[in-house]
Formats: sequence, structure tokens, C-alpha cells
Amino acid sequence: MEEFKDDINLGENVVKTLKGIYDPEIPVDIYELGLIYDVMINEDNQVKVLMTLTSPNCPVAETLPREVEEKIKKIEAVKDCEVEITFDPPWSKDLMSEEAKLELGML
Repeated sequence: MEEFKDDINLGENVVKTLKGIYDPEIPVDIYELGLIYDVMINEDNQVKVLMTLTSPNCPVAETLPREVEEKIKKIEAVKDCEVEITFDPPWSKDLMSEEAKLELGML
């Protein structure tokens, strides 16, 4: 396994992991969808992800945050991961990347 020499590599690997997780109802990853509001990594390589869902009654409200947490914990350098869900600000299509909008035919 690759050794991480600095936080930048760890941050890149966390983002790469997030880009591999898809909302089951939309064929776009959760990062490009704009569901990830913040990723914080402390000096002990503990990761905290602040994310939202497309709606409060999203059918994956229970499983998606758990999937994010489990996949980030599998990154070798990560000591722990916590996922916090927020609806402030509420998700909107404006948070989607250009790539996501293109993928969904919105451009």
C-alpha cells in the first residue's frame, strides 16, 4: 500500500474515495453532485465529512452516510472517520459540478 507523506495526499485519497460513491438514484458520484460540504482531517488522520442529502426524506439517508464512513476508514492512513449530515444549507442543483450537470443533460 502507498504510504502517505503529507495531508495533501490523504486529502486527495479521501476525495478520490468520495468520487467512487454514487447516489443510487442519480448516475453521478456524491462529490460531483455537491453532497459533500466539507472534509476535515486533523493531525491524527481522523477524518470528518460534513455532507448533505438531496432531500431530508432521501431513501438512502441511513445507508449512504454509513457507506461514506466505511469506505473512508478503509484508506490505510485514516485512523477514524465521522460523517455528519446537515441540511443547512439545503442541497440544490446549483451545488452540482459542471461535470455532473453535463452528465445529467442539464447543460
